[in-house]
Amino acid sequence: MTPQRYLLAQAYNNAWANHRLLKACAELSPEELDATRIGFFPSIIHTLNHILTVDWLYISALEGDCVGAAAFEPEIPFPAFAELDREQRAADRRLIDHCRRLDEKTIAEEIRIPRAEHVQVERADRILLHLFQHQVHHRGQVHAMLSGTSVAPPQLDEFFAADEEKLRAQDFAELGFTEAMIWS
Repeated sequence: MTPQRYLLAQAYNNAWANHRLLKACAELSPEELDATRIGFFPSIIHTLNHILTVDWLYISALEGDCVGAAAFEPEIPFPAFAELDREQRAADRRLIDHCRRLDEKTIAEEIRIPRAEHVQVERADRILLHLFQHQVHHRGQVHAMLSGTSVAPPQLDEFFAADEEKLRAQDFAELGFTEAMIWS
């Protein structure tokens, strides 16, 4: 598997995990989404917004027009779930599209991210790996927070096992994904 194919598969898996998590969170009431919980951020909606705003920062940097600190103003751009859900899915599509266009040159490009005290410079592949790890970390926190709600946390520890294609068929249909989009 080439590095480009690996990162594309990661982007698809990221979108699939977000889909499963967002589907579960959509069943919560606004009060449950906003309730104070134990986690790095104090609520499910706050954590989901953080996942999205970090996506905006890194995806915009990868696309060549980094939004910088503006990604985090306001800290919770979508207190209502429906809008957050729509925007997260749009960010996931942008990330997949970006990874689909990767080649040997673009995967090694230096990406510039303005920080408060400096401009961070990293290779594109390292930014992508960081972003995927960030997503896993915070999705895990939302997953744990869901354990204290009326909605069971969804299984998120999957990575496209070949013999489990039927188990993800419904999610893939909802996302418009096919196995060939990921593996061909």
